Amino acid sequence: MDRQLREIVKRDLEKKIVLLSGPRQVGKTTLSKSLFSEFSYLNYDYIEHRSQILEKNWDRKTDLLVLDELHKLKNWKQWLKGVYDVEGIRPRLLVTGSAKLNTYRKVGDSLAGRFFSYRLHPLDFKELQGHFSPDVIQERLMSLGGFPEPFLSGEIDFARKWRRSHLDIILRQDLLDLNSIRDIQGIETLLGLLQTMVGSPISYDSLARDLGRDATTIKRWLNLLEELFVIFRVSPHSRNIARAILKSPKYYFFDTGHVKDEPGARFENMVALCLLKECQFLEDAKGLRVVLSYLRNKEGKEIDFLVSIEGKPKVMIEAKWSDQLPSSAFHYFRKYLQDCQMVQLVGKLNQDFMTPQGIEIRQAGKWLSGFGYPS
Repeated sequence: MDRQLREIVKRDLEKKIVLLSGPRQVGKTTLSKSLFSEFSYLNYDYIEHRSQILEKNWDRKTDLLVLDELHKLKNWKQWLKGVYDVEGIRPRLLVTGSAKLNTYRKVGDSLAGRFFSYRLHPLDFKELQGHFSPDVIQERLMSLGGFPEPFLSGEIDFARKWRRSHLDIILRQDLLDLNSIRDIQGIETLLGLLQTMVGSPISYDSLARDLGRDATTIKRWLNLLEELFVIFRVSPHSRNIARAILKSPKYYFFDTGHVKDEPGARFENMVALCLLKECQFLEDAKGLRVVLSYLRNKEGKEIDFLVSIEGKPKVMIEAKWSDQLPSSAFHYFRKYLQDCQMVQLVGKLNQDFMTPQGIEIRQAGKWLSGFGYPS
């Protein structure tokens, strides 16, 4: 199946270096090798490939050069700048990695103006429609997660074994490459706590007390897990909202299978991941500034997600596994966000409808297959 980014990445390779980041085993290498029939692939993790990279020995006549895990090379940006400035983009240059390469665009560095950055996500309704029914997609995304190998296996036992091995590699290899962390057991305990807290605002101080660490350490661990695409953060939106909370982010998993086996929590995580994927696609592919946040005030009124584009709130989204009764929080927050689309996504819903107040009650799979983001 074609990935959402395929044609856009292929197009941009004609003009710039492309940095493609995303979780380990999400399909970056498969996507890279599908772009052109003639390509060279060098992975910095392999000793033989590493020497070729350092000596700059590759086929200059091939259509594409894929450099995987290059960020593990010291001063990799300066090295890549040298290749680009001397040789240009023939062959085309695609750099992939399982840590957040896109974070480097936020600082002034030597690659400025020479690259475009993309983030590859697990499979979702958009990429899977036409291959499976919406019900099958939803069931598999919630139980198996959207990583290609476990999703396509269709087997719970295989997905569990794959997930354990996948996380083990991240914690015992990638994490050590990124930062000299030794307290792996502490991070595993932190992940265990987060698995039961999906959809709930978290307190760094509370997590610190539970783990017997300080809040600074907890924040650093969470940032590292974000860097390695294990979890992602959704922060509260507070602008122009009376008595909105200012802190307490929520954390979700890139692999929905990590979430505790409870339909509501897994459904919300699945929706969060689909929304994040679309937000980051709009950022990476169209250059828009898009923010995924949530709404909550000090009295506990909450809407699960808010999508803002170019600083303007566009759509409020509530995720409900089976409850088609519109959330009462819509009525509160629409006083402050009057032009916002209001959507309640339901996992088990027979038919879409809209209330007289303009609240859309939508089948999650159908809506997420096409996305209703206003332009």
